[in-house]
Amino acid sequence: MGNRLSKIYTKTGDDGTTGLADGNRIAKNSLRVEAMGTVDELNAHLGMLMEYLSENDPLRPSLARIQHHLFDLGGEFAIPGSKVIGEQQVQWLESTLDEWNGPLPPLKNFILPGGSKPAAQCHLARAVCRRGERIVVALGHEDSINSHSRNYLNRLSDLLFVTCRVLARRDGAQEILWQPGQ
Repeated sequence: MGNRLSKIYTKTGDDGTTGLADGNRIAKNSLRVEAMGTVDELNAHLGMLMEYLSENDPLRPSLARIQHHLFDLGGEFAIPGSKVIGEQQVQWLESTLDEWNGPLPPLKNFILPGGSKPAAQCHLARAVCRRGERIVVALGHEDSINSHSRNYLNRLSDLLFVTCRVLARRDGAQEILWQPGQ
């Protein structure tokens, strides 16, 4: 690792801008900064989810790997034009998704967030991931982005939905099915 932060506050952002990793400064409310911040928020939600899981939970290694991917993704957004996330990470999400979804019964209803504390936390992460995907799509309309990054967030939200189902169903918990008109 190159530079280490020894001073946390710089006051350079007091004017409403922030520095990108390439040295450029942009507005803190730009879509690029929104993408970086939302990926960071998603990573924090996954960190919270991990705190609900035991140290030997079989989901932990994959969730930890996703956290590393998300940190890479945030770095990619911090350097316009860079490409860190590739087809390999997207394919890994797809194979993990297939593995975790395989034993689940087919869905016949929409599912409400909840079922257990870990499942509810995972639903929150899934919703933040969807927001991140929307922001990245909007960013792609105004600037060049790595299409694999957009695809990664799309697959990740699917994987998080399946993870919610896995978490809600295990240990005797139940998925909460939507009942129209209730």
